[in-house]
Amino acid sequence: MDQIDRRIISILQKNARTSLKTLSESCFISSPAIAARITRLEKSGVIANYQTTVDYQKLDYHVKAFIRVQLNPNQKKEFYPYVASIPNILECNCVTGDYSELLEVVFESTEALDSFVNDLQQFGKTSTQIVFSTSVERRGLDLDAEVEAQ
Repeated sequence: MDQIDRRIISILQKNARTSLKTLSESCFISSPAIAARITRLEKSGVIANYQTTVDYQKLDYHVKAFIRVQLNPNQKKEFYPYVASIPNILECNCVTGDYSELLEVVFESTEALDSFVNDLQQFGKTSTQIVFSTSVERRGLDLDAEVEAQ
């Protein structure tokens, strides 16, 4: 992967709908060359998918929280399909420490979150942190800045 690939990835992470023409102008290569590079990055798995960032508040999901779960390893077969089936779970990560799973969730209300946490406790002890505010929104890694810093 060269500097042009890194620039393409950085631009697409900010706006996946950036036109080939705009990418071409930014990278100083032709649109067909940009398209070929994007295809190669997709086929190699570097670009895994394209997503839309949603303002959950505007969809009436006013409570964002992180939930840690102390899961026994033998429960993973039941736990992973369960969390995959809950649309309010934005992300689930297996982590180190006293708690083995970290979930990022959104709910309409604290009551809905409380009900979910009560159900989740079938898998083990939980610890919940409700988000008051977010100082840095979810973003991609700025590979273009890495290149410029070198």
